[in-house]
This record gives sequence, structure tokens and C-alpha cells, in this order.
Amino acid sequence: MSEDAAAATGPCSGLRVLDLSTVISGPYCTQALGDLGADVIKVEPPTGDSSRHSGAPFREPGFSGMLAQFNRNKRSIVLDLHREEARQVAHALAKRADVFVQNFRPGVAERLGLGWDVLRAINPRLVYISISGFGPDGPYVDLPAYDHVVQALGGQMPTQGGDGPPKLVQGGIADKTTGMTALSATLAALLAREREGLGQKVEVPMLDAFAAVSLPEAMVSRSFPPLASDAPGVGEFFRTFATADGYVVGLTVQDAQYRGLCEALGLHELAEDERFAQAANRFANYRELVAILETEIRKWPTAKFIAGARASGAPFAPAYDVEDFLSDPQVEHNRTVEDVEDARFGTTRYLRHPARYERTPASLRRHAPRLGEHTDELLTEAGFSADEIARLRDAGAVR
Repeated sequence: MSEDAAAATGPCSGLRVLDLSTVISGPYCTQALGDLGADVIKVEPPTGDSSRHSGAPFREPGFSGMLAQFNRNKRSIVLDLHREEARQVAHALAKRADVFVQNFRPGVAERLGLGWDVLRAINPRLVYISISGFGPDGPYVDLPAYDHVVQALGGQMPTQGGDGPPKLVQGGIADKTTGMTALSATLAALLAREREGLGQKVEVPMLDAFAAVSLPEAMVSRSFPPLASDAPGVGEFFRTFATADGYVVGLTVQDAQYRGLCEALGLHELAEDERFAQAANRFANYRELVAILETEIRKWPTAKFIAGARASGAPFAPAYDVEDFLSDPQVEHNRTVEDVEDARFGTTRYLRHPARYERTPASLRRHAPRLGEHTDELLTEAGFSADEIARLRDAGAVR
């Protein structure tokens, strides 16, 4: 693995990203830009991104598994932005950047002298991405927002809980959907800049980003008020079936898939049942079908049922845990998870960038950085002399 910027092969090679974001939503976006070839500069406070101190296991103090999974392909510089000298360094870095990403609470970037109005005067071509919990204004603007808070407001927890209490998705799903929304917004704004020559500010509220990804199915029955429907809800389709020794998941949308399921279960008469044989009737009578399938699938061991379903073209899969996923033959074939050697620590395991580019492949060029690992390197690139760097360090502006 090369740490040479010239080794970047992705479609964003040549772009420079100034990343002041922390934890998940912003770092997830900027890591993807780094995978795609961008030079990502991670600006951290003296204490570091809080993810350095959470998300065990730890390779060393301040270097966690969580840091590793959201911060590869980045260089780290430490700036104490409460000091004017550090803000001047940030301005110098922003002048040379294509993209600026922050997920401060609304108003914080402005108080630090890093708001959009200041930075666009320095660099009119800058694409400025501002991620926040609820947006730049409104009744919740001053409230702190974390993933679980946005999930709670997003309307899906009762569905996740089924017949039990409302349940959170076990992972930063709102953070990550926000990160992917910010990524698409960044690329769209860069395209607009190529056409028009100017950057722009893009606001990405977590609440809106999560709703856009999680709620379209729930909005189906609410599309045409005051019309309503008593058709099965999304939670009835996105469900598990118990087997004799585990659980499986599946849904037969096409008629041929339904016939394949009946074949796998040995239920040939059910395949011709007028209530279920065609898609429209099958969905209208879905609750009756589920009651039958619950009884029949429970009779089968998972492996035997899945083998029969796959052989018959029925789209079912076993409900894996993470270790099952890691050992799945398709995951191994795709190299979805890669073990990469880190000269500092040994082997680190990563999820591979998911897209495959024919001409401009994504790449993993850098492991997540130690805190301030590249401070001197980045300051030198920005035009600061050795004496100036020493003075900045003596003043406590950099580390």
C-alpha cells in the first residue's frame, strides 16, 4: 500500500478535501472521497476526534477500531481553532481545498471564523458541506443530535420493534445515511462547479437525510391524502421466518419465484392456489400466505431449506450474524472485507469500497492516521517555513 498521493487512481484523484468533521456522519463521507482518490486532510483539535477514544478495541491510546473504520485515506493535522494563529492556518488550507466538510452544531463554524461567508471570500470555488442534526435553523437548531436521537424522531422505531417496544437499528444508520447523502451532495456540487466555475454551501440535516432513506416505503400508503390503504405495511414484508434451527429472510415478488418457493417446500398444491398464484392476489392475501409459510418453513433446517430455495429460484437467505457474513463464499469471492498490513500495528481488517470502476478504481492508500501524524508535512505543503511551524507549535496553535 502506497502513501504517495500519485498512487491515487480513483475518479476524485486530484481533489483536496478539508475535513473538520468528527465521529461518523462527516468522516464516513470524507473517507469515501478518500477511497475515490481525493487527498483528505483531517483537521483535529488537540484532544483528537472523539472516535479516537471510543469504539474498542484500541491499538494504542487514541487509536481505536472505530477510528480505523471511518478514517482511512486521510492525513491528520492538529489545530487548536480557539487560537487565531490556528484559524489562519485553516484559512491557508481552505484556500487550496476543493471541499470543506464540517459537522459542528449550527453557529460553531462561524464563531471559529470558518463559516461559509469567510471561506468563500478566501476560495470562491470551495464546496462547503455543513452537516447538522436538524438543519441551520428551526425549533431544534440548538439541540444536540446523535444517531439514536434522529432514529427516534424518524418514525421507524415502532416498525423495528414489531410486536415489542420501539427498537433502534443497532448501528449508526442515521449517521451513515447522512454521510452517503453528504457524499452525493459533494459530488453534485463539484459537478455544478465544473459547469459554472463557483462553489457553494450545501446543508445536510441528519433528520432529512435519514427520512429520505428510511421512509419512502412507509410513505406509500400516505402518498395521496386523504386516500388510505389497509394493505400490509412495510414491517410485514421485511420480516424473518423461523426454521427448525435458525431464521431465514425472503420475499417472492415474481410469480416464478413463488412457484420456486412452493417447490422448495414440497407444497405443489399451494403453487396453484388462486389466492397466491399471481402477484396481485398474493399481495392482497399476504397475511394468509405468511401464516402458511410460518408453519411450513419452521419444519426445515436452515441449510436444507436455503439450498432448495436457491435451486428453485426463490430469493431467500439465512439470517447471518457478522461472523457468518465474514465467512460467506460470495463475500470472500468479492473480497468485500480485506486484511491489509499496517507497518505500525500489523494486520487491519477493512470493508472494501463497494463500487467497482472500470478505468479509475478506488484504492486504499493510507491507514487511519495517528493524531497529528501529518501536521508538519501539511504545513510545509501549505507554504509555511520550518521557523513558522516552530512558532505555531510554540504558540500552541498546532501539534
